[in-house]
Amino acid sequence: MSGGKRMRKPAAAKPVKKAKAIAKPAEPAMDIAVGRRIRDLRRIRQFSLETVAARTDLSIGFLSQIERGLSSPSLRVLATLADVLGVGIAALFGASPSADGTSDQVVTRGSQRPELKLWRTGVSKQLLSPASADNKLNLFLVHLEPGGSTGDELYTHDGEEAGLVLEGEMMLTVDSETWSLKTGDSFRFASRRPHRFSNPAQDAKAVVLWVNCVTGAG
Repeated sequence: MSGGKRMRKPAAAKPVKKAKAIAKPAEPAMDIAVGRRIRDLRRIRQFSLETVAARTDLSIGFLSQIERGLSSPSLRVLATLADVLGVGIAALFGASPSADGTSDQVVTRGSQRPELKLWRTGVSKQLLSPASADNKLNLFLVHLEPGGSTGDELYTHDGEEAGLVLEGEMMLTVDSETWSLKTGDSFRFASRRPHRFSNPAQDAKAVVLWVNCVTGAG
């Protein structure tokens, strides 16, 4: 072997990992559908965005974002909008509202329940009664994910409501009093009383059979 220095083979270059492009999540189709229904009902009532904004204390920009599906409204906001539009929350999902709001549907099949998912707050509502803008009485199956809530702020709307806890636990606040309701417990109160509800469990879902009776819509 010669006295020259041994040449080392150059280390193989490590393959460069390509950074994965982080795609911006698309707005949920539910937000778009609800926004369109709110817009359709507003136009049927011949209300401008300015009129709705003035009656709800919501900004015109926020209302426009909701109608275009760019913002996911809370249950409190939806209840406020439904009040101003003269309908129950049930009119904001299911079939698109007709000009006269009428429907002669009697039966709702289990596989055809319209659903409203408030995905940011962990609350979803399945409409068990036929969808129509003129319905005064509506039956829902409310699912509360672990930690799901209508928010810290109490809210009010037209009508009365009642329910039965089918699974899990629900915290219900009406005015200044709060109750812990477990499976088999039920409730009823006037919806004009400030209220909120939530699922305090961090590992179990709550399911509530919920009835809303709208007294001022029509």
